[in-house]
Amino acid sequence: QVQLVESGGGLVQAGGSLRLSCVASARTFSRYAMGWFRQAPGKEREFVAAITWIGERTNYADSVTGRFIISRDNVKNMLYLQMNSLKPEDTAVYYCAQYFSPYTYYGDNGSSGFGSWGQGTQVTVSS
Repeated sequence: QVQLVESGGGLVQAGGSLRLSCVASARTFSRYAMGWFRQAPGKEREFVAAITWIGERTNYADSVTGRFIISRDNVKNMLYLQMNSLKPEDTAVYYCAQYFSPYTYYGDNGSSGFGSWGQGTQVTVSS
């Protein structure tokens, strides 16, 4: 079972930027699509972005398209989320997640397609 640890969250003013990181413990990291999700207080967890195992394809929620960029470094077992032009509504706990099956990504945005999760990192955007 892979362990995922997020970092990089914090407090930022609206319009600012943050870069989230997620390190994976397993050598099999490069075989799996990865995703970022977020959960705001009182709301359900929602999809943010996903990337295929070699990074040739990405998928974004409409709410973050054009502002966030997902990327990965398979040599370092790292997943990233560059967040620009942040808005107060981006405030949430952000989670990285590994897709349920290697060398597979159906483009689905539901959390049920992801089998392993990190503990989350808090992002707070002030107005």
